[in-house]
Amino acid sequence: MRIRIVDAFTDRPFSGNPAGVLLLESAAFPDAERLQEIASEVNLSETAFAHPLPPGGEADWALRWFTPATEVDMCGHATLATAHVLHTTGRATGTVRFTARCGIFTSTAHPDGTLTLDFPTAPLREETAPPGLAEALRAEPVSVHDTGEHIGDLLVELRDEATVRALAPDFAALVAHSRRGIIATAAAEDPALGYDFVSRGFFPGVGIDEDPVTGSAHTALAPFWSARFGRDDLTGLQASARSGLVRTVLRGGRTLLTGTAVTVIDGELLTAF
Repeated sequence: MRIRIVDAFTDRPFSGNPAGVLLLESAAFPDAERLQEIASEVNLSETAFAHPLPPGGEADWALRWFTPATEVDMCGHATLATAHVLHTTGRATGTVRFTARCGIFTSTAHPDGTLTLDFPTAPLREETAPPGLAEALRAEPVSVHDTGEHIGDLLVELRDEATVRALAPDFAALVAHSRRGIIATAAAEDPALGYDFVSRGFFPGVGIDEDPVTGSAHTALAPFWSARFGRDDLTGLQASARSGLVRTVLRGGRTLLTGTAVTVIDGELLTAF
């Protein structure tokens, strides 16, 4: 079975966020334990598994995502990577409909090579910063928002871009503060550089200390910063060591995430399901 490693939310290899992608030919997913074993072996922030669905239904492909430690409800970069593989291998054209734990969503390929994901917008609820969060993050929050059940993160606004870039959290202490992780964010210091806000994502509770580019986090970042800037069309820079750009368009209950992807490894999985 072929397995591909795809760098997502980037237009060049060895940047953005790498994801494993396996397109299954079966009509159902194998046992979750085996999928988890494969994801642990791949050892990237997420590995995506997809299988085709019968024609005429509400979706074309079923999709699941696993970190090295657990299955997750939503993943943007591994979905972008899966859509990239479907389009570059001729398995799909135009718009692809996926079904996953977070519901039905789509990916649309554009002539310029970009892909747009249509995800549910995260419902934000402002909260008081929990005791110990500032100490764990090693930075003082300006505001804190819960992001709802599908993401399960805390969105933490910090003072400025420099503070976000300089973060060196206590990962063990962060585990206590959300179901999945922490999204730290601030407005861009210089929007002329091509992005409106910056973020970093820390998810030690699911086996990922820092995620290079977190597509799903932008379903929360989009409504947060759109409300601040008064614009629905924004670009976010995830300021990890690998870095990546995510264009966001807020459409009420849906958030569009646009980016590019590059296949860097195309190999064979030498094990049976």
